[in-house]
Amino acid sequence: MPISVKSITPKFGGEISGVDLTKPLTQGEVGEIIEAMDEWGVCVFRDTGLEDETHIAFSRQLGPLFQVPAFSRASAASGTTPSSPGSPQFRSRHKHLEIFDASNLDADGNIVASEMTMIHKRGDRQWHTDSSFSPEGRASYSLLLAYEVPPVGGPTHFADVRSAYEDLPQATKDRIENLAASHSVWYSRMTAGLPITEAEVAQRPAAQHRLVQVHEGSGRKTLYVAAHASHIVDMPVHEGRQLLRELIDFATQPKYTFSLHYQPGDLVIWDNRCTMHRGGDYDDRSYRRDMRRTTVRDAATAEIRMSI
Repeated sequence: MPISVKSITPKFGGEISGVDLTKPLTQGEVGEIIEAMDEWGVCVFRDTGLEDETHIAFSRQLGPLFQVPAFSRASAASGTTPSSPGSPQFRSRHKHLEIFDASNLDADGNIVASEMTMIHKRGDRQWHTDSSFSPEGRASYSLLLAYEVPPVGGPTHFADVRSAYEDLPQATKDRIENLAASHSVWYSRMTAGLPITEAEVAQRPAAQHRLVQVHEGSGRKTLYVAAHASHIVDMPVHEGRQLLRELIDFATQPKYTFSLHYQPGDLVIWDNRCTMHRGGDYDDRSYRRDMRRTTVRDAATAEIRMSI
């Protein structure tokens, strides 16, 4: 039986039903989900019944997964704080390295007390694309599963950067066609308030990506910008950052965005190559929010699509 998709906005976001994600999917079912992702950019599955193991198993059907970075693993094992300036303490609650902790909880399951860690996590409330900064390659899909949600707030906001690109003035399209930006997670954390300097950011790993790309699954052009983009290559830093701010502001107008509110068990998948997202505000000192993410590497996504 084919899956069913109910649109969230006319061109962006779909809510999917008719598939049990806790069981291995057929190639046909995986193909239908990928087709829905290609069309809608963000797909929501309600009350999935997923747990860590089945979350990972389903995610692997969409491609190979990123693992928690090495410095986080070391911290989890030893309880120590990484020595890099400005780095908060990370101790993972999860035994599976494929699970990225998107919660406000510490390793003991309590609301985080460390101000540095909270600042780092609040960096995700800026418009961004997951892993655009990774020297190992960027992400295709992110799959975020809700375990526990606050009574008020805590949504995720999504932006449609394909439609935004299509609506840009032609002069802007011509200006940005061949530009590239440098992406650094430490730049976005610095702008969120983490006490590190521009010099320290410049010393840490970064990745470069073109601002304008063709989204493989749909053939539509898309913007690839967001908070990790620290500057535009071969452009004065101030001028490049002003251009990046203008593009982000344009792409996050209300007509290109929607907000997703969760219940425990809900799963959302977004395609980082044609969307931006940011975490919504809530009282993170009073309420628990337990969200867990797997992240699919981009490099093999084309092979997955071709094999279906």
